Amino acid sequence: MASRMSHSAKAPSQRQLRAGELIRHELAQIFAREEVHDDSLAGRNVTVTEVQASPDLRNATVYVTTLGGMDVDGAVKALEAVSAKVRKALAPKLSMKFIPELKFRKDGSFDEAERINNLLREH
Repeated sequence: MASRMSHSAKAPSQRQLRAGELIRHELAQIFAREEVHDDSLAGRNVTVTEVQASPDLRNATVYVTTLGGMDVDGAVKALEAVSAKVRKALAPKLSMKFIPELKFRKDGSFDEAERINNLLREH
């Protein structure tokens, strides 16, 4: 998956990459098993596409999309609202000193890929 970093930003360390992938995997399991019970998430099929951990691993940006790209913005708002519950479900699954604060963001890479495909088809 394409990185969402600017060219001036420092590349993530192996530790950040490993932590991000571990968090991504565990969040995917939590959402698949519907371990976070909240009405705002009911019926939403959320896919975690990437997690970027901060250098100190205390913060993580979680990029998500939904099945078919339906109401991704609504899903992001719902996840932001229940981020404390998500962290609580995540904590026992991670053997990390700190459970990072989670910031949920829409994954725009699929939209960007579609835009590029459309441009290529036009020429």
